[in-house]
Amino acid sequence: MAEVEIKAENLVYGKPRLITDEVMHYCPGCSHGTVHKLVAEVIEEMGLEGASVGVSPVGCSVFAYRYIDIDWIEAAHGRACAVATAAKRLNPQNLVFTYQGDGDLAAIGAGETIHAAARGENIVTIFINNAIYGMTGGQMSPTTLLGMKTATTPYGRDPQLNGFPYKIADMMAHLDGATYITRQSVHTPAAVRKCKKAIRKAFENSMAGNGYSLVEVVATCNSGWKLSPVAANKWMEENMVPVYPLGDIKSTTLPK
Repeated sequence: MAEVEIKAENLVYGKPRLITDEVMHYCPGCSHGTVHKLVAEVIEEMGLEGASVGVSPVGCSVFAYRYIDIDWIEAAHGRACAVATAAKRLNPQNLVFTYQGDGDLAAIGAGETIHAAARGENIVTIFINNAIYGMTGGQMSPTTLLGMKTATTPYGRDPQLNGFPYKIADMMAHLDGATYITRQSVHTPAAVRKCKKAIRKAFENSMAGNGYSLVEVVATCNSGWKLSPVAANKWMEENMVPVYPLGDIKSTTLPK
């Protein structure tokens, strides 16, 4: 059999150098793997392989340190932004980012996240919003949609009983210390490209000392939603995106 020559110009897909050979634990169709790849690609392209620190707390992404070959710190549940603040202040030359889900960031970690943004800490938060607690069995999260069925809202989220979902990115945009706030997704090739540009912009914002950046990724959880990967993408587009519209929300500089 003749050898097939793979030319660089014809290589459609290549694994980033920073992505390890570990078999990912994420469910088929999960958005996490795609976002991991984008984070690794941007770090490589910025030449920050040896100067990046990721902070991964509790949630589906608890094992992020297995997949992206940079320095990582494992934070207690919800405390990622507090840990990242210390890491960045002690090593201001490094890129420091947190990688958090909607349970970790929007529930138990809301206080740490809001205060880090209000202080204008030069860190980046990658926020995966799939509107459900994927790791612990599919319970309601702060971002669960009204009427959405979960393990703890089997008849759908009722605002009279469970309150209303809140939009973290919109809320954070009112803080002076937060200078770049964006909401993206990775459910189509075009969306993936936009998300990568947003992550790059957030990392550059941090390295320029321009305060806090948040990249929210509206994501799927097909196992928690009880849908196939294809159906989960469709459901997200039809139900999540109208509530959490995509695009940049804020892009500015720190006030003097």
